[in-house]
Amino acid sequence: MPLIVLWDVDHTLIENSGVSKEIYAAAFTALAGHPPRLPAPTEGRTDRAIIPEFFRQHGLAAPGWDHAKQALEAAGRGREPDLRSRGYVLPGVHEALEALAADPEICSSVLTGNIRANAHVKLGAFGLDKLLKMNVGGYGEDAEVRAHLVDAARRRIQNTCGFDLGTVTVLIGDTPRDVQAAHESRAHCVAVASGIHSEDELCAAGADLVVSDLTDTDALLTYLRGLAAAS
Repeated sequence: MPLIVLWDVDHTLIENSGVSKEIYAAAFTALAGHPPRLPAPTEGRTDRAIIPEFFRQHGLAAPGWDHAKQALEAAGRGREPDLRSRGYVLPGVHEALEALAADPEICSSVLTGNIRANAHVKLGAFGLDKLLKMNVGGYGEDAEVRAHLVDAARRRIQNTCGFDLGTVTVLIGDTPRDVQAAHESRAHCVAVASGIHSEDELCAAGADLVVSDLTDTDALLTYLRGLAAAS
């Protein structure tokens, strides 16, 4: 049976080791004319939601989205060496992505708060972009609400891959916002305790499955294929 799997990026697939915060700070500086006093409010939000909140935290009016997106792209451009030198791919990720990419009935893409350009930078730094269908994901410029990114990804997958809009969909992420986005979009959620949230917190948020990491590829594939078969 066909299956859609949508991966969060930061703290699920990769650890960016502060590069992401630096990108937001550089974009803020370019837009506001001075550095931020506070870090960007990320943690599962989309870029369309992060930038306005970032400016509100500093008592400033939010910039127009087109200008904000341009600043984010400029701030993220060329950051691959920083990501490779300081960041890393999380345990089990390569194996899991390779296994899903090898299955023609699975569309494995991304569901990330990052704008498309910066998701490509982050994943491309480690060669993970080649293991994902990046052209059909849900990205931070698509909507402020994370659940709406799921619908954007489903439409792209329908138009590009021919999967029905009702195809079983699974989000894999590390925050309660990933769990919420899955439930609000009638999707399943595998939560990975690889970020700042514990397994207990992710269970309490209502994740359908919680794992400590992604090292057990066989167990993950068995679970995902079981969801598809049960539909």
